[in-house]
Amino acid sequence: MLRKIILLVLVAIIGSSCRTLAAGYRIPEQSLNSTALSSAYVANATAPDMAYYNPANMAWAQGGWDTEYSLSLINLPSIKYTDSRGAALNGGTEEEYFTLPAFFAVSPEFNNFRFGFAMVSPAGLTKRWEDPYPGSFAEETAMMVVEANPSFSYRISDVLAIGLGVRFIYSDATMISNGVIAGFNMTRDMEGDTVEFGYNLALTLKPAKALTLAATYRSEIDLEMEGDAVLTSNTGSYIGPGSVSIPIPAVLTLAAAYSFEKTSLELVYERSYWSAYKQLNFEYPVPLGDALLTLFFDDPTARNWDDVNAYKLGLTYFWNKQLRFMAGGGLYGNPVPDSTISFDLPDSDSWFASLGFRYQHNKKMSYGAACLHAEKEDRTAVDAAGVINGRFSGAASNLLAFSISYLF
Repeated sequence: MLRKIILLVLVAIIGSSCRTLAAGYRIPEQSLNSTALSSAYVANATAPDMAYYNPANMAWAQGGWDTEYSLSLINLPSIKYTDSRGAALNGGTEEEYFTLPAFFAVSPEFNNFRFGFAMVSPAGLTKRWEDPYPGSFAEETAMMVVEANPSFSYRISDVLAIGLGVRFIYSDATMISNGVIAGFNMTRDMEGDTVEFGYNLALTLKPAKALTLAATYRSEIDLEMEGDAVLTSNTGSYIGPGSVSIPIPAVLTLAAAYSFEKTSLELVYERSYWSAYKQLNFEYPVPLGDALLTLFFDDPTARNWDDVNAYKLGLTYFWNKQLRFMAGGGLYGNPVPDSTISFDLPDSDSWFASLGFRYQHNKKMSYGAACLHAEKEDRTAVDAAGVINGRFSGAASNLLAFSISYLF
């Protein structure tokens, strides 16, 4: 009876109180297991989503075609900005809701090789400021990133395997600002898209029956977006092509997982190389021909982001052969320095925690749900340009993930 009561309580928590996202604009959680374990899911990745999180582990996958379909529901609560110079400069963002579907597949074994495929959204950004002052600089900022990631694994021995993948990225972005800057009426409406390529590497070592060690690396990808721009000022306008480059940073992860009795623990260290984001530089094929437009929309804007670390811990408890519970948590650093903080991404250090479960319905099908809440610290900052002089508060993110797996 006690086991049944605990089961009902955990399912109720998972189904009703979920809240997420990482530092910068990366989205590490793409599946049920990664959400439930706060993405402390590298060495112990065993579901079809290992095609994305650690393709080397496909070397020990079960037979047949193993597939997984995931859907994540994401909520971003409103962020409040309180300016130290007066209430007229205060503002808040709209509360945001959106969905992220994902798909994963792992093939049967072919002469120690296995092939995998993942379709995910590894990065994204959305901010809509409702008030005049923040809206003058970032009324709407949105970026969508979709990745197709074919991969393969090769089992070198019973204890060692490697993995390699190719990253095909599609991204589109929108940036809108509208208001009075330094006494001038300035508007900007820009949108663009791109297709880019990268790679990922993985290695898994099983030195003992209960211990698994793993390392993965994802390459940096520069999103060289090209599109259209409509810019206006008191004294001129520009309508024509525009482009900008935004990096998705390289990421290194080191993981160790240890299993004992019905429990498995995994510790993950993650390094995100955000220092690749040095400036935001919009470019146009011809001079804008207007001093105000050049000053506000053409001159490069410093970013000078920092490399940051994340520390994650995941726990899996096998209730019985059909049911497992998962929990996780950790800390993310913040890549954005005070001097270049901006309204499009007022980031801060964060902590996060998660819960989830997976149920093995039969030999072929399993399903489950998970949630994660990330809480960002309130932050007071003064930027070098004199745009921001105040406090950001209320930043958080919430994620609820559902998944179903089927073995063909």
